[in-house]
Amino acid sequence: MKILVVDDSRVMRQIVIRTLRQSGHAGHDIVEAENGRMAFDMITAEAPDLVLSDWNMPEMTGIDLLGALRGAGIGVPFGFVTSEGSPAMREQAEAAGASFLVAKPFTAETFDEVLTPLLGAAR
Repeated sequence: MKILVVDDSRVMRQIVIRTLRQSGHAGHDIVEAENGRMAFDMITAEAPDLVLSDWNMPEMTGIDLLGALRGAGIGVPFGFVTSEGSPAMREQAEAAGASFLVAKPFTAETFDEVLTPLLGAAR
């Protein structure tokens, strides 16, 4: 499976990738994008199986990316990994079609809980 990690911080992308591996999801092809606009182009070209995106980014935010994907009829499973996890943000993410929202700081166990239902036996 291909997983796209989207965050404007290179360090945070690396932390997300490391946590994916620590949570037992190491066997996947992981690609990266530094903003929503780049991610949209990569998703339409490479068709990843899952997108893990930050919320606040330049160029195009994560919630705008999700809206653009759903508006284009692209139903790729999409989750947020972001520094804010307010109830309002969670509601907005769910209403937009996100599978989950994981707030930073996160653990390998948190990743495993949200990813196992989506990735299943593909670990």
